[in-house]
Amino acid sequence: MKDYHINIFYSDEDKCYVADIPDLKFCSVFGKTPDEALKQIKIAKKLWLMTARKEGKPIPKPKYRPAIYQTTG
Repeated sequence: MKDYHINIFYSDEDKCYVADIPDLKFCSVFGKTPDEALKQIKIAKKLWLMTARKEGKPIPKPKYRPAIYQTTG
């Protein structure tokens, strides 16, 4: 199963790290570190999906690809 792509970047304007999921509109968070931003975006993703299901809203399929791929073998 594919999962949603997560962007994490440093915002000079906000002076913190920002994480977002492009496929899930308005799903973004801030963190003091990249790890904190990642932890928070995973929580936000879970809540975003739970709310969409509860309200009967469509859930988009993942379409963005991660920039780095892992291969086996």
